[in-house]
Amino acid sequence: MRPEDVVNLDLYPILDQASPERAELVKRLKTELDEKQYVSLPDFIRPEARERAVADAKAALPRAHHNSSQRNCYLQRKGDETLPSDHPRNLMLEASTRMLAYDQFPDDCPVKTLYHWEPVRQMVAEIVGEEKLYDNEDPCQPVNLLCYQTGDRSAWHFDSVNAFTMTLMLQASEAGGDFEMVPNTRSDDDQNYDYVRSVLKGECPDDAVSVARSAGALCIFRGCNSLHRVSPVEGDSMRVMGVFVYEREPGIVGDPEVNATVYGRELSAG
Repeated sequence: MRPEDVVNLDLYPILDQASPERAELVKRLKTELDEKQYVSLPDFIRPEARERAVADAKAALPRAHHNSSQRNCYLQRKGDETLPSDHPRNLMLEASTRMLAYDQFPDDCPVKTLYHWEPVRQMVAEIVGEEKLYDNEDPCQPVNLLCYQTGDRSAWHFDSVNAFTMTLMLQASEAGGDFEMVPNTRSDDDQNYDYVRSVLKGECPDDAVSVARSAGALCIFRGCNSLHRVSPVEGDSMRVMGVFVYEREPGIVGDPEVNATVYGRELSAG
């Protein structure tokens, strides 16, 4: 599909960078992201593109990595014996997801078309306050399809070192599968371990916000500094979400430990 057939340009006029409509759209979205740490763009892709992406996910599902394991909120499967047992790095939570890495579904899948399209990448850069963004060059991470079947969930976690996270809801579950986040759980200068521990132990539930996302909605959020999770999925309808990773510099590949944890790729012997 052509990029113009994937992105809903009627609602999101992003092609003409000089247009007042585009400038106002980007300004509004950037302000909302700065204020709330997340912003949702409903109906960002056209129904035909969404349906094709869901079909690609279902066809590739047998190749997905079923990650049902204990991990801490830093996406690590091992804690730190030098720290107290109730330190956030030693609090292991159950996560169960089915992840299709970038190299496991077709190159002409609409989510890849969207990811690699310069007008989208430039729009995202302006919303998150970056002059320019680059495609990730890891074999697993640039854009992937995250699938949840009955009982699957994503435990509280931070998103590695990326300054922002971008996701696209392709198909919602019948029930459950709610996306929750705690804005500004930590900062670049302060890991805020005491507060992180409180969130992980369920001691401050009112601090979590639920981000409503319908099928076709794009979401940009500060997942690096805001703990977030997906509640257990219920029902027969598989929850399917595209996850996009852009970088501030060219030539970036992912953390091998994250690839091993999230995508089931083996760590090299070295």
